[in-house]
Amino acid sequence: MKSGSSPKHTADSGKARIVTIDANQHGQRLDNFLLAILKGVPKSHVYRLLRSGQVRVNSGRKKPHYRLKDGDRVRIPPVRVAEKTAPSIAGKLVAQLENSILLDNEHVLVVNKPAGIPVHGGSGYAFGVIDILRQSRPEQPLELAHRLDRETSGCLLLAKSRVSLNACHAAFREQHDSAVAKHYLALVKGHWPGQQTIGIGIEKVVRSGERMMQASEDGARAVSHFECQQQFEHDGLQASLMRVQIETGRTHQIRAHARYQGHPLAGDEKYGDKTFNNQMKALGLNRLFLHASRLQLDLPGTGRIEAEAALPEELLNVLNVLE
Repeated sequence: MKSGSSPKHTADSGKARIVTIDANQHGQRLDNFLLAILKGVPKSHVYRLLRSGQVRVNSGRKKPHYRLKDGDRVRIPPVRVAEKTAPSIAGKLVAQLENSILLDNEHVLVVNKPAGIPVHGGSGYAFGVIDILRQSRPEQPLELAHRLDRETSGCLLLAKSRVSLNACHAAFREQHDSAVAKHYLALVKGHWPGQQTIGIGIEKVVRSGERMMQASEDGARAVSHFECQQQFEHDGLQASLMRVQIETGRTHQIRAHARYQGHPLAGDEKYGDKTFNNQMKALGLNRLFLHASRLQLDLPGTGRIEAEAALPEELLNVLNVLE
């Protein structure tokens, strides 16, 4: 799944073009709109176009986070666009994802994402879940409504139109306990009894050249609710199976909050405890023990969306060994 050869580049047309925003694009961030429409153009160049004022909305400059409105006229300058050959995706992988569909209606799709597959291509990976499903469903304009780490399995929500995507994003932004719930199962180091809410923020840091997320009072708002489901004691090793509900969707939020509390996740090579990870590996754990088990939300005009993904067999086997 790793990326292969570099894309070829073609000369630009030499003329700017005007794109009029319609209802399907209403509410989309300007930078995300440009990245989608200028496929093959490096992200750094897209942001350079915005900073320099070469991209205009209704003849004026706009910030990257500006949300487009129906009827907006976007000027897109001439650029050199990379011509990429679509990655070859094995039919077996396509079938695996299609067989992992948990919910499929006219508005959204929920797939039980396997661990090890990123949600989209990039960072050394030629394709991800969204690319695989777009290949199998070329008639559907699928978009990711949220993200899961590559190592995380479980419920992943995709929207089938820009209107549905905006509704999903609005539901996540304005969530209430009864309306939206994202539940995870995580195995952590040590005994972590009872319930605990962690509300410390999450910020990005660089350590030894590696970008990481850490809990910090100065970080962006992040709230995670941890509840112990079961505790284990095996040959001196202590672990707890936690149910986690998150109110926010910060990058690596659960992993960073668990580490901050002194209970890093099993199999977490980035934030975990090396000795604990080695002990868990000896028991058969060869991945991050984090699974998006349940997703529910109310979408205006769509109704209630609920999906549940059973714990994968490779994780169940580890729990059986611990017992």
